Amino acid sequence: MALAETEIPTASVSADTALDGRFGPAVALSCRECGTRYDLGPSFACIECFGPLEVAYDFGRVTREQIAAGPASIWRYRALLPVPDGVAARPNMAPGWTRLVNAGNLARELGLRSLHVKDDSGNPTHSFKDRVVAIAVEAARNFGFHTLSCSSTGNLAGAVTAAAARAGLDACVFIPADLEQAKIVMASVYGGRLVGIEGTYDDVNRFCSELIGDELGERWGFVNVNLRPYYAEGSKTLAYEIAEQLGWRIPDQIVVPVASGSQLTKIDKGFKELIALGLVEERPYRIFAAQAEGCSPVSAAYKAGHDVIRPVRPETIAKSLAIGNPADGPYVLDIARRTGGAVEDVTDAEIVDAIRLLARTEGIFAETAGGVTVGVLRKLVAEGRLDPDAETVVLNTGDGLKTLDAVAGEARPTAVIRPSLDEFRSVIA
Repeated sequence: MALAETEIPTASVSADTALDGRFGPAVALSCRECGTRYDLGPSFACIECFGPLEVAYDFGRVTREQIAAGPASIWRYRALLPVPDGVAARPNMAPGWTRLVNAGNLARELGLRSLHVKDDSGNPTHSFKDRVVAIAVEAARNFGFHTLSCSSTGNLAGAVTAAAARAGLDACVFIPADLEQAKIVMASVYGGRLVGIEGTYDDVNRFCSELIGDELGERWGFVNVNLRPYYAEGSKTLAYEIAEQLGWRIPDQIVVPVASGSQLTKIDKGFKELIALGLVEERPYRIFAAQAEGCSPVSAAYKAGHDVIRPVRPETIAKSLAIGNPADGPYVLDIARRTGGAVEDVTDAEIVDAIRLLARTEGIFAETAGGVTVGVLRKLVAEGRLDPDAETVVLNTGDGLKTLDAVAGEARPTAVIRPSLDEFRSVIA
């Protein structure tokens, strides 16, 4: 069963890129706005309209059995990704196939009939970023880049330096200088160069855009700039795994955190691909986007009924979501509206409370981004905007050990006593 990327015109593709197997089923880059196609290469913006480029495919026949026979990683979906058949045999971090937790305790507390937590803290560097970086590494290899780089709010920096170490590549990553200490440690321990920039993530990103045009960075693979079309495809594997782990069905509704918005748009793309390939039954689904109130430009636009995102200066404990000018923000609005979902935000206090709620009910310690999704989930249920009887999935995209400061103020011993049974009885009475 062949499936070409829909809603874009066909065009010729260079034989020395698409047809030699290095990019698997990928055949071109396509502009998401005007549909212009380009040869596969380290490009990220359309020269006709400056719209974002994404990978277009010509999928062969893919079956559930083929996928199930693959490794317990994202490479089980290699026939749906821009990677070669032998990708699993190369030195790589083998991310993915993280657990989908049946969250019955949390569901009862919130008044939901069916709730699952897709817990991506189980990835090699303990965030979903390992998925996207794994695809970017393959693209970097294909294009002959010797150095991996990125602008990062923390998790991506760690994922890039770890993946570069495993792949035998150099790394140089850029972060806001005031990042959480745990994420700084994790990004630096794998080697490579870690450069702090004074300012917000958006300042870091602008600097990287300048660097990529300089001769110093012209042979570098910036995973979220010149490799972005490939990198972003890694987020589709969340949709694939959720559907497969649910018994090959798409959930009725899903709550996804929003930083740049790329993850949410690719989850939607992944669901649509599964439907088009006949791997799941076509059915309506709703996608809800979650932001922190201190960095909620997409939520603000949604609530105001706008189509344009007004950039903001982030001020929130959810630093992994602190992107004030999200590149995919308008597409998040489109998807939330098209699917009948919504975009909502929560305060820092609600984030902390939601982190503790998830830990207390399901034994999952989420980083602040997970507190955002669970907090938004609870808010949507309380306001009657999310169907309590529908099958629901909420994403936790990282490990709480990365953001200990968020909950450290409330973390203390229940009691401090001398080693005395009498004293212990007095404090538990």
